Amino acid sequence: MDRFHFPPWVNIFTGMVLFGAAAGPAYLGGLVFYGTWPSVMNTGYGPDQPVPFSHKLHAGELKMDCRYCHSTVDKAAHAAVPATSTCGNCHSAAKLADGANALTALHTESIKLAPVRESLVTGKPVYWKKVHDLADFVYFNHSVHVNRGVSCVECHGRVDRMEVVTQVKSLSMSYCLECHRSPAGRLQPLDQVTNLAWGDDKSEAERRKFGESFIETQHIKASTNCSTCHR
Repeated sequence: MDRFHFPPWVNIFTGMVLFGAAAGPAYLGGLVFYGTWPSVMNTGYGPDQPVPFSHKLHAGELKMDCRYCHSTVDKAAHAAVPATSTCGNCHSAAKLADGANALTALHTESIKLAPVRESLVTGKPVYWKKVHDLADFVYFNHSVHVNRGVSCVECHGRVDRMEVVTQVKSLSMSYCLECHRSPAGRLQPLDQVTNLAWGDDKSEAERRKFGESFIETQHIKASTNCSTCHR
């Protein structure tokens, strides 16, 4: 009797199975490692930026509204990173024909602002490092929250006191669900939504009372359905 021989494709299939068995655990391990990396999930992450922009100075001492730089935060899902031209409104070194400053000119010779001046001349963007980075499988809409009285401070903390922006909230699923299940104490008047200090002079009971009234008048229904964030 002739000896049975497996067809050639069996060798290829066996190799693929063995490779998958070895690569699978490595892939899962890498996924867990990446998912728990500070820049993705953990609090305390505050990278050095190409330009040492101080929120403490701009948002805190100068009282600049968050929307001056993050201009789409109340209009779109993403809070825009400002174009260099926005920085140039105050820090441009451009001159008019008569030698006068074309725009407001503050610290036009500062070494720290050299990347801004270079970007204004070349048109190449400044590559800011993302601090608050949600996983790709999470959908979050800034405008929906901002237009329902959820202040920047709820997720980003007191950035008006930060020299270097640092992630202070976990932004985990449990963190989001806690807010959606009990939003009353986390809401602010719409005209105060970018005022990070609003509520400092109010007790927790006062904030909750305002929030309950606000929820009723604004007809707010914070969804806890999975499809709200996982689409």
